[in-house]
Amino acid sequence: MLAGLPPQIGLYSCIGPILLYAIFGTSKTLAVGPVGLMSLMVASAIAQLQLDDEIQILSVAMGLALISGGMLIIMHAFRFGYIVNFISHPVLSGFTSAAALIIAASQVKHLIGIDLPDSESISGFLSDVLILIQDQSFMTGAIGLISIGIMVVLKLSITDKILRRILAPVVYSIVSKSGPLLCVCFGVIVVSMNQLDVAENVAIVGHIPSGLPEFTIPELDWLLWKQVFPIAFVIAIVGFLESVSVAKALAGRRRQKISANQELLALGCANFGSAFSGGYPVAGGLGRSMVNFSSGANTQLSSVITALFIAFALLYLTPLLYYLPKSVLAAIIIVAVSGLLDIKSFQHVWAYDKSESACQIATFLGVLFLGIEWGILIGALMSIGFHLHRSSEPHIAIVGRVENTEHYRNIERHQVQTCSHVIALRVDENLYFANTSFLEDYILQVIADNPNAHHLVLICSAVNAIDSSALEFLDTLIQRLNYVGIRMHLAEVKGPIMDQIKKTTFIEDLNPGKVFLSTHEAMCTLNNELCD
Repeated sequence: MLAGLPPQIGLYSCIGPILLYAIFGTSKTLAVGPVGLMSLMVASAIAQLQLDDEIQILSVAMGLALISGGMLIIMHAFRFGYIVNFISHPVLSGFTSAAALIIAASQVKHLIGIDLPDSESISGFLSDVLILIQDQSFMTGAIGLISIGIMVVLKLSITDKILRRILAPVVYSIVSKSGPLLCVCFGVIVVSMNQLDVAENVAIVGHIPSGLPEFTIPELDWLLWKQVFPIAFVIAIVGFLESVSVAKALAGRRRQKISANQELLALGCANFGSAFSGGYPVAGGLGRSMVNFSSGANTQLSSVITALFIAFALLYLTPLLYYLPKSVLAAIIIVAVSGLLDIKSFQHVWAYDKSESACQIATFLGVLFLGIEWGILIGALMSIGFHLHRSSEPHIAIVGRVENTEHYRNIERHQVQTCSHVIALRVDENLYFANTSFLEDYILQVIADNPNAHHLVLICSAVNAIDSSALEFLDTLIQRLNYVGIRMHLAEVKGPIMDQIKKTTFIEDLNPGKVFLSTHEAMCTLNNELCD
């Protein structure tokens, strides 16, 4: 319903994908199926295309599943599982928080019974609400709000304590998770007994076709698919990130591990299975995965059993859902996504790092007011931009010896011993073409500020890579320092970097400068008094 598709499509997306993930996935508890973020992006794609024909809408939904599944499998072939590391947590948190608000906002029309057009931004939603609020159906709203109340009460700590006292552990485990099921039963009974769909115009799900999904080949409308290709790429990336994040979190609680690259294949196959069974894009959902985990599932057999139950429901139980009010489904979605709005994350990131907080807030606002693709793009580009800025202006410290030790620390932070004719510089970043100019300016300024200096020791303990541009810069720097009577030395160079350096003439160019095993060795060699 959130994706703007017939209700049975959601059930179709819960059989084939689950079984395929169980075969190829590496998480023992991840539950794959339709999730809020995927549904929201499918709805966004349909809204952008302005489609009214149901056949075309279903074709687009299956096409999105097929394209995103194919992208994930191609990424697996090229071992792109590491892509999960390129979207920072603040960006992902900002996106999910904004998406939670948009998802909740998209369900208001069903919750209170007003006919709002679909919108992928908060600004459009608010203007539509103000225009159409007078058409509110009070009975529809009452059923929706009561449903929210039931689920909220069951989540309260005082309710939890009462249930633990009066119920057996097994019964408590079922009842504590049964809020949505109780709301469904409540809605069906109230509407069917009082014929509220006729008397009060309460919107209901209506007829859901019985039977298992048939094997379906998505229609190849290249012009249509070309238009949805960008959002299919976003769906693939976001679905993968969400799934891997959930899978890692759950695996960590049981000292298990997952393979991000294998997850690409598993999720790609799951989306293929959804496309060819009349479904739409799927991913690993946090809510159902947490239920799976807390229920004690230890293997994907639990997901296989889930798929069998859904198949049974499709065969025999769909008539029972005829009178299910859409306001109840809207209430379930709103309560479910409320947990995605992470206010504490915004507070924590703001206190820790203002640049990361800017990325998080920009992503949040971008998704809210510009749409999903732009919001993620803005956040990701800002995150990468701040990273490049930090690495292009690395932290550099002049260090001295902590008395009676072999440790060397920043002279601005510790009481240390220094030497007037030896300058020891520690660079806390890899050396590459973007930061050589900054490093050169810093070193020349230090040399100008220390006219008695005869030696410069470049400490490379935090340097994990030196590219060819940086190595050429160091060669030039050696010559410039030699010209003013200063010898340059290196200390604590890591093995892989030394292996690369030895392939060049750099060691010969450094002479009479040396490469020391440690900073202490360098300082003792160049200034015996400091090490007495």
